[in-house]
Amino acid sequence: MQAWHVHENGEPSEVMRLEQAEPPTPGEGQVLLRVRAANINFPDALLCRGQYQVRPPLPFTPGVEICGETEDGRRVIANPALPHGGFAEYAVADSAALLPAPDALDDAEAAALHIGYQTGWFGLHRRAALQAGENLLVHAAAGGVGSAAVQLGKAAGATVIGVVGGSAKAAVAKDLGCDVVIDRRSEDVVAAVKEATGGRGADVIYDPVGGEAYTQSAKTVAFEGRIIVVGFAGGTIPSPALNHALVKNYSILGLHWGLYNTKNPKLVRRCHEELTDLAARGAIKPLVSERVPLGEAAAAVQRVADGLTTGRIAVVMEESA
Repeated sequence: MQAWHVHENGEPSEVMRLEQAEPPTPGEGQVLLRVRAANINFPDALLCRGQYQVRPPLPFTPGVEICGETEDGRRVIANPALPHGGFAEYAVADSAALLPAPDALDDAEAAALHIGYQTGWFGLHRRAALQAGENLLVHAAAGGVGSAAVQLGKAAGATVIGVVGGSAKAAVAKDLGCDVVIDRRSEDVVAAVKEATGGRGADVIYDPVGGEAYTQSAKTVAFEGRIIVVGFAGGTIPSPALNHALVKNYSILGLHWGLYNTKNPKLVRRCHEELTDLAARGAIKPLVSERVPLGEAAAAVQRVADGLTTGRIAVVMEESA
């Protein structure tokens, strides 16, 4: 089979090599999957750089989210078991964690449903208890993680304010359903959020960026608001002033979705059932901005690493194209 291997840590376009390899052998409790499509996530870039919380042994194949096919022909969503990731023709995954791919989504869309939408659902509903009618502020609203939060927020009946960088991404955020779009490159984010909310601020803030975005969040969060810390795609991990949270009476909520796979896997399945239902009703649909063949995976991962993409890029195998 063909598989991308990382032999040393560095930038994806420099360290990912497409090589011939034997299909991986499943371990106990694992299953071999034929990859139909693999979604590119920012953690794939971090894995290449050696900066992710999980550091598989070298060489490894990145690709943490796939739509695959079992030996008996079932179409499933899975998180491959590293070091045998999804940027290959075959991958392995834990059999107990396989989820049925929704019929309403094609392979690329199904591959993009899992991590981003599960993270959004757990963040907005499990952690922040988002209510209909509340103001939801989403940073990086045109990105893979942000676009999922936008759609889930709209499905929940929230007024969604999206923050993006650039006019092209602003157009994408508007098409996704954002009620208000703020271009951080040309607008004052804090002033624009206060204007959009009549001075109240955002009840829930979804932040996968960190750095300056978190600073803006703390300035725009409403009384009894909730800031969900999802990640640090901006590269800077903020140090919150807890006295500020005390004075303004807001909550800072951390979200590590992967923990639910071990702490409460039944809740992961319940979330998938709700996401499948939302997809069937057309309330959510992963924004797959680009589909690329396996041979272009390294360049695509680099574009995601550099923040040059909107929505998701999916690596689609020839049989599923």
